[in-house]
Amino acid sequence: MADNLISKRRIMLVGTGFVGMSFAYSMLHEKGIDEMVLVDVNADKAKGEAMDLTDGLVYADTKMKVYSGSYADAEYCNVVVLTAGAAQRPGQSRLELVKINAQITKGVCEELKKNKFNGILLVANNPVDIMTYVAWKASGLPKEHVIGSGTVLDTARLRVELGDELGFAPSNIHAYILGEHGDSSFISWTNSYIGCKSLLEYLDEKNISLARLQTIYEDVRDKAYKIIDLKKATYYGIGLALRRIVTAILNNERCILPVSSYQNGEYGKSGYFIGTPTVIGSDGATQILTLPLNENDQNRFNNSFDTLVKTIQENLGDIIDLND
Repeated sequence: MADNLISKRRIMLVGTGFVGMSFAYSMLHEKGIDEMVLVDVNADKAKGEAMDLTDGLVYADTKMKVYSGSYADAEYCNVVVLTAGAAQRPGQSRLELVKINAQITKGVCEELKKNKFNGILLVANNPVDIMTYVAWKASGLPKEHVIGSGTVLDTARLRVELGDELGFAPSNIHAYILGEHGDSSFISWTNSYIGCKSLLEYLDEKNISLARLQTIYEDVRDKAYKIIDLKKATYYGIGLALRRIVTAILNNERCILPVSSYQNGEYGKSGYFIGTPTVIGSDGATQILTLPLNENDQNRFNNSFDTLVKTIQENLGDIIDLND
């Protein structure tokens, strides 16, 4: 029985709120997944969501089994996606969620550890870079096996905005949001490309003002706040972003995504998680790509990293062990 379970491709979703269920729904269109188990503190909610998704499987692109379960199912899961947590309210920054969601994240990860989970943990509750650090500390998993959704959604927003502005398909825009998934994020424009051509060179050739780039960045940075003001929450975009990360893991794609990954000096900082271009495959976050940052960009990276570290050290000492 155990060998059969291990051979299956199984996902666990912890948290059946808007974000979690947007991810779960998107996975109905992903082939090759055997099972998806839903876990929630509200067991009836998880059961009802599983029943609802199952009703649509006949029209979906997958043959997967969807069911509600418990942390006892974690031992035989390849990937656990953690979306449980308090939602960001209108006018609230992601960093203001830190204490309540740290307690939730710690509790979930302790349950995963107790039930012998040894796969890849994908964290998506906010503030995601800090929650990824908490998850790593509480789960006991290797740092490469704990990944935050990071700036994957921010980067998608950027590619769409630049594509619309310049008239190119977003898939041909190669630019990343780096740093915190939040207000201290930044874009390294000197490392941004249209296809294989430097974005800055293209703008110069077309006489497009560089000031427009700052407006685009601000629109991308603040887009979540605007969506929350309009509809109280964001979930479709992040749901699809999580699907992208999960499929990269399960299919061992070794693709580059700007996830929140553990820093080991690649950008001059170590010991915490932050959004950087990272190779993602079946072994998790296997390599961070180091971009050549100019002095201004390096200062912005340092500020973003230090902001996260300060928040952790000032708020989480009574929740997790901050010592190595």
